[in-house]
Amino acid sequence: MYVFRRWLGADTRFLMAMRQRWARRLLASTGVNVSLEGDVPAFPCLLLANHRSYLDPILVLRDVHAFPVAKAELARWPVIGSGARQAGIIYLRRERASSGVSALKVIADVILRERFSVVLFPEGTTSAHEGMLPVKKGAFRAATRWGLPVVPVAICFACSDDFWIGSESFLKHAWRRFQEKEIAVRVCYGPALCHSDEHVLEQQVRAWIEERLAAFSGAQLLPPSEVKEQ
Repeated sequence: MYVFRRWLGADTRFLMAMRQRWARRLLASTGVNVSLEGDVPAFPCLLLANHRSYLDPILVLRDVHAFPVAKAELARWPVIGSGARQAGIIYLRRERASSGVSALKVIADVILRERFSVVLFPEGTTSAHEGMLPVKKGAFRAATRWGLPVVPVAICFACSDDFWIGSESFLKHAWRRFQEKEIAVRVCYGPALCHSDEHVLEQQVRAWIEERLAAFSGAQLLPPSEVKEQ
């Protein structure tokens, strides 16, 4: 169903602090220039973000101590899979409905009992759409069922060449983009949202993220290069 290791609180915070330092060093060393908007939540919550790039989880973990949710296949990646598990991650297998229900309960436990945030990308995949793709409903169902505070996060890249989409491989995309002197991205943290109706909560999260994406895109976003059309 999922892989989730419980640590003593002090051990978890130490590992997450190490991961946070790693994320900040990695982004700085690869020319990723991050600007922040809004207040980074200092309380356990469910962070729901739009999905553009393989950098998205690192951009959020740069700011918060949190358990990201990832597909179970990532656990089999050399080095990355085991390292991510040690630092705190929730691996999810989506082939059975029971797996999803169990994962939602783990998310609630992490936030309410372990007192850590959880990062989730409800679109489930990256896109270059102006707004968001249709989202998976599980996160909103968990939030309303267990009364979890939800913080919307808008990840706004200044250049759409940074979107990891289509058939381009991870290594090819990363190599091409890191040849640039700077990758500019703004990470926007919204207000904590709570609602008893999962559909209303979904609409609120989507509206806030898409409003920030539109505001940033209108002033900053550059057109994709020919490479992205391949």
